Amino acid sequence: MFSYIMLGTNHLPRAIQFYDPLMELLGQPQAGRNEEGASWGTFNNNHTVGLCIGSPFNQQPASVGNGTMVALNARSVEHIEQLYALALSLGGKDEGAPGHRPQYGQGFYSAYVRDPDGNKLAFIYYASIA
Repeated sequence: MFSYIMLGTNHLPRAIQFYDPLMELLGQPQAGRNEEGASWGTFNNNHTVGLCIGSPFNQQPASVGNGTMVALNARSVEHIEQLYALALSLGGKDEGAPGHRPQYGQGFYSAYVRDPDGNKLAFIYYASIA
């Protein structure tokens, strides 16, 4: 559905310190890095799926979008709990502790954080319901 997602940052080194361990835990390899940004995922012509962070192209300060969120697939409930704890330990802010959210579908399990720039992330897994 999408090729890549770009999130703005006002402090690239801090953003890389935040995203490097999270993307490693998600199994997403670093795909590139330069003085303007960094990326993780698979960048291969029309089979690209990736997350990028960087300074806005227009040279204006990065800001968050009201209602904008990036949802990242997790492998299990335990994986979400690990991602959530890691994000908080790296300077992320809590936006919703790990838990089932039946209002979004049967078995929907998620956690929500904001990165150090204020971008909202969700960690998502559809858990089995007994």
